[in-house]
Formats: sequence, C-alpha cells, structure tokens
Amino acid sequence: MNREQLEQNQIPLYFVAVALAAVLGLLVPSAAGALEALVTPAIAVLMYAMFLQIPFLDLRTGLGNRRFMGALLLANFVLVPLLVWAGTRGLVEQPAVLVGALLVLLTPCIDYVVVFTHLGKGDARLTLAATPVLLLVQLAMLPLYLALMLGGVGHVEISVAPFVEAFVLLIALPLLLAVATSAGARRSAVVSKWNDAWAWLPVPAMALVLIAVIGSQIGVVASRLDDLLPVVPVYVGFAVLAPLLGWFVARLFRLSTGEARAVTFSAATRNSLVVLPLALALPESIRALAAAAVITQTLVELVSELVYVRVVPALVRR
Repeated sequence: MNREQLEQNQIPLYFVAVALAAVLGLLVPSAAGALEALVTPAIAVLMYAMFLQIPFLDLRTGLGNRRFMGALLLANFVLVPLLVWAGTRGLVEQPAVLVGALLVLLTPCIDYVVVFTHLGKGDARLTLAATPVLLLVQLAMLPLYLALMLGGVGHVEISVAPFVEAFVLLIALPLLLAVATSAGARRSAVVSKWNDAWAWLPVPAMALVLIAVIGSQIGVVASRLDDLLPVVPVYVGFAVLAPLLGWFVARLFRLSTGEARAVTFSAATRNSLVVLPLALALPESIRALAAAAVITQTLVELVSELVYVRVVPALVRR
C-alpha cells in the first residue's frame, strides 16, 4: 500500500480503530489507565505530523484570502458559539456534562477536518493553511466563552493552567518543531528524508489517538449512559445545524465552491481529540463525566462526517 492508498482508505481505518478501542476499553478495563497516559503524547505526535504537512511557505496565500478567513472566523467564533449557547441551555442542571459539551462544541477541528474536507470536494489546502489561526483564536476565545456560558451554573471552577499546558505541549511545541524541520529540509537531505517519512504518519497517528482516547474513556461512557443521554440530542442538533450555518456564511461572503465547502466542514467539525486533555484536567468531581461527554461527541461526529461527505457536495454547488 502506498501513501495515496493509505490516505484514500483512512476513514475505514479510523472506524476499525474506534471499534478496536471500544472492545479493548470494555473488555479490558484495566487498560484504561495506560491508554489515558498515552493520550497527550499521541496527540502531540499527531499534531507534529499534521503540522509537517502544512505548506508554511504558502500560508501568506491562504491567510491573504480575506473573504475565506473572514467567513471561517465568523462561522466558528460568532455564529457557532451562539448556536452552542442556545443548544446547551437544557444541560445547566448537569454541570459536568455541560462543561464537556462546551469544551468540544466551541472548538473547531484542526486535524481530520482537512481529511473530510478533501473527501467532500472542498478546498482542503485552504483549510490546512488556516489551521494555525483556528488554533490560536480558539485557545484565546475558549476561556471567555466558558466564563460567559457557565456563569451561575453550579460551582464549576476552570483553571487556566491546563489550557496553557495543552497549548504548549499539544500545539506550540509540535508547531515550532515542524517549522524548524520544514526549514531544515530545504538545506539538508537527511531532514528532507525525515519529512518524507513523517508524511506517512498522520493516518496511523490519528488511528493511535482514536484508540487511546476512546479506549481510555469508553468504560466511563458505558457506565454513565443515563447521565450522557441528555447531551446526545444536543450533539445531533449541532451536527444538523452547524453545517447549515457554515453554508449560510459562505453564501454571505460569496465564496467559491471549494471555499464554501471548506467553511461548511469547518463549522460542523469539532476539536474533540485536542480538548480531551483539558477535560481530563478538570476538578476531580466533574472530570470523568466531562471527558465522557467529549467522547460521546466524537462518536456522533464520526457518523455525521460520513453523511457530510455525501451531502455537502450536493448542498454547496457552483
């Protein structure tokens, strides 16, 4: 199997990884601790592999597309938060579930959204180029959104430290290493070969992250189904309405077909894998249930994405 075949078959591979993780987590609950310890390093490896694929020299071209960036930012950081606020008001009596839902729904995806955008015939290159901006803006805005939407809900305390730690370990460090590696590849044949080798790793790294994340948390999800059931309609409603918001914004900005599909996928796809460490760093009283709420969204979203790759090209036409 060559790299192109690996990338073309990555969605079935991800579902196999999810199934294996679920079986492992349910049948061997003692493995949950080891898998949870693997989550952060696995995500860091994935981010480094993903960042190596970003055309840093072409970022100015992508960022210079003001209409696309404006639509992306409006959809993800104005309209989607309004949708999330309205959709989660029914969870105020369950602070742990509410925190988990807010963490995952307020953060746009920066990894496999590129894959699904490509499969949905959108401009995946622009999505990839916009990744650093999406990361930085969501990390800056997430504490503000949480403060506004959690005001008066129970006694939930959100520490800044996990956000800083996650930013450094999962984003800043892999990003700086990727930039340094990309720059070195222009001067060194050895570094260039290193880059070529890592080009194979985003798909296996994503599968590893899914195994670590779902395998470590599926036991909690299964044991707390009664508590998690109220958030499932919220996730399903988001899966239906968020892409429509993205499509509306794309029409508003008169984007091209590929750009419009990219904004639609970005608005609908969330950053569950990266925010899970934030959920696991919450106070012990709400940690397990908040993390389970994040994983529940991942399971709903993976099914939704299979629908999107068929529906979005039909919805967003020339």
